[in-house]
Amino acid sequence: MNSLKFDTVNLICGLLLIATGLFFAYQSIELELGTALRMGPGYFPFILACALILFGAIILVQSMRLEGAPVGALAWRGMFFILPAPVFFGLTVRGLGFVPAIFITALIAAFASSRMKPLPALILSAVLTVFSVAVFSYGLGLPFRRFGPWLGY
Repeated sequence: MNSLKFDTVNLICGLLLIATGLFFAYQSIELELGTALRMGPGYFPFILACALILFGAIILVQSMRLEGAPVGALAWRGMFFILPAPVFFGLTVRGLGFVPAIFITALIAAFASSRMKPLPALILSAVLTVFSVAVFSYGLGLPFRRFGPWLGY
């Protein structure tokens, strides 16, 4: 008798994508959806949630076709640096301003790799900050403070 084999990593990934998609689809249903020609505020989030569900289902089906490697060790260093970075940005962007918040956020996230050294991390953060200001402030003209009240601006 053949036992059913799964690719555990893809199984978990597919289930997480489906669960996330269902959560956001449920949240966006409360908003007006509108139509494809006259989109309401819930239309785009609902479409993205449906895409998550579809991708999750595809990955879930693929997990049942192939036997994969077992789930390895968790990347604790990556989680320790990557997960708090956007939280830091969200909590400080109004107080510090866009430039320092994006610089420090990029600096935090850069150290998710054990191979990252301080000088390349500083250079990477500076380049990302300049690029972000050029795109979001000058290119798109988004109205945000480059330097915030916590810094005396």
